Amino acid sequence: MLNTVKKPEIKIPPPGPKAKAMIERDHAVTSPSYIKEYPLVVERGEGVWIYDVDGNSYLDFMAGIAVASTGHSHPKVVKAIQDAAAKFLHICGTDFYYESMVTLCEKLSKSVAPYMGQSKVFLTNSGTEAVDGAIKLARHHTRRSKIISFKGAFHGRTLAAITLNSSKVTQKAHFGPLLPEVYHLPYSYPFRCAYKNEKTWCESNCVCANKIEQDWFPSHFAPEEVAAIFVEPIQGEGGYIMPALKFLKDLRAICDKHGIMLVFDEVQSGIGRTGDMFAAETLGVAPDILLTAKGIASGMPIGAIVAKTSVMTWGRGTHGSTYGGNPVCCAAANATIEIIEGQLPTIKKTGLYFKEQLKILQKKHPVIADIRGVGLMIGVEFTLKDGTPAQDYVGKLEQLAFRKGLLLLSCGKSTIRFAPPLVITEGEVKVGLEILDQCLTELGTP
Repeated sequence: MLNTVKKPEIKIPPPGPKAKAMIERDHAVTSPSYIKEYPLVVERGEGVWIYDVDGNSYLDFMAGIAVASTGHSHPKVVKAIQDAAAKFLHICGTDFYYESMVTLCEKLSKSVAPYMGQSKVFLTNSGTEAVDGAIKLARHHTRRSKIISFKGAFHGRTLAAITLNSSKVTQKAHFGPLLPEVYHLPYSYPFRCAYKNEKTWCESNCVCANKIEQDWFPSHFAPEEVAAIFVEPIQGEGGYIMPALKFLKDLRAICDKHGIMLVFDEVQSGIGRTGDMFAAETLGVAPDILLTAKGIASGMPIGAIVAKTSVMTWGRGTHGSTYGGNPVCCAAANATIEIIEGQLPTIKKTGLYFKEQLKILQKKHPVIADIRGVGLMIGVEFTLKDGTPAQDYVGKLEQLAFRKGLLLLSCGKSTIRFAPPLVITEGEVKVGLEILDQCLTELGTP
């Protein structure tokens, strides 16, 4: 087995002496823009466990922001990387052909075929680059310029991608002027409906997408000017928000009606995270363009634009990448997909167990206001007694859990995301939630 059911062990309160020395070296030479959530200096990882330089072990419930999909240093992925590196490290996929790249594109095309139909793939170095490329592709294909994105969105860090963002002001401040003709509309957020509707009503009767037809097209711009609607089918940085299914279906209908490209940013929700290979399959709504990265190669840098063949109409030389589809990254991605495909039923089962246990905790700790998500993409929102976001509380919870050996990561205003490696067992979930329970008990009701 990759993992054994054990408990985190904190031998030296972090940061220990070796960690402090490394952090001091880091601060002297690295950009101050890095966030650095914890004073954690990693020595190695194995499965769902991380070990620091001072001998402490941590249970990882964040997986490098949903990247370490097969766990840390999965032996099959490591072997695939070693074998590929021994053959050749780089052959530009823009200029030459090689099997691992073709195989990966075949796997991705096949995985979306049931709902998107025939598709083609462009490989990138990251999710952000996939977003940038998709903007270009949508504009090129439609010969239109306007883009619709959503409040709470996160699509990356490049200039075009941050234009689509609407989750944290620090991501955009003082970087302008940004990409023109991008518009942000309310995302379907049943727990905090933008139109003040009650949660259960919103889940069945969401009006967010219809407002585009009712308010925006008549008053702000014509639909025939819109190239694409970019949406996370499950919103990530905005708070691990599970939208009303009606919202996504309505977006699909609007795009079909007006010839607009529906783009699913599945950088965080894809590659088995929901218990299917992509959230599009889980939710039963097909995009025209699907973007993936993060967990696709267990930590190696690669992403992809997967588009319907009828949409990927840009010509020779209109888009390219020196490193996109690097052979070593492709090998890691091929191994990762094979592992995850065999893991999908277990991911669904473990995800259900995870949510059931969280609901038990919710009865004990009323600060837990909402539990949402699917598979191993679960968000827990914390609120104060008056219903306002418990932002400071979540920050304290993160740090207390870290000191007890559990790695958590927040998103939105007051949500903890649970996105562990997809190989996590129910036993490991239980260990982590026991620590969470201890932390919530110590912090008390805010």
